[in-house]
Amino acid sequence: MLKETLKAVWYWLARWACRLFCMLFFRFRVYGRKNVPGNGAVILASNHQSYLDPILCGVALKHHLHYVARDSLFKNKFFALLIKSVNAIPVKRGTADIAAMRTVIGKLREGKGVCLFPEATRTSDGKIAAFKPGFGLLCRKSEATVVPVLIDGAFECWPRYKKIFSRGSITICYGKAITPEQLNDMSDRKLAETLTNSLRQMQKDCRIRQGKKSFYYIA
Repeated sequence: MLKETLKAVWYWLARWACRLFCMLFFRFRVYGRKNVPGNGAVILASNHQSYLDPILCGVALKHHLHYVARDSLFKNKFFALLIKSVNAIPVKRGTADIAAMRTVIGKLREGKGVCLFPEATRTSDGKIAAFKPGFGLLCRKSEATVVPVLIDGAFECWPRYKKIFSRGSITICYGKAITPEQLNDMSDRKLAETLTNSLRQMQKDCRIRQGKKSFYYIA
């Protein structure tokens, strides 16, 4: 019990520090928080723009989140210890990692929140790549609500070819939730297409609102 309490305290301290970091270094805006359920299992399905994304997805929410991260991030023992302490779950890329899936489903069935990035890699140009359909089974088995999360501006602040971030404007938008009942009527491919199209439209609306140039996608 004491161990769990200390871990929870550490998580909220880390979250507070991350929020302070975002406020100090970025013009940070958040929209649509009301679309995220206040309790129960929730999957935050986000586009992937930078190393900052796990922080950006959860820092504005009260949820105690878990984060799906590629296993290569756990090679450095110190960094692995750090990200594990804030609920990172390693997953093997390019394979059906059954053990990781079971861990994620277990957390969701406990009523926790999980953040994942179905593009599987950071964008190279700021655009949103088509989501991989493999996470659909996880969504249905966990009976979680799925919320699309748009990150915009993080690519400009920290593109994958730069070693360190720069100051700038970052916007987070939480889109309309997909309920477990709606998920049951969707195939894996349909869910992936729905989320991809929703996030691309959210990105277009967000960038127009800020006076930025929209990205062009081939239908």
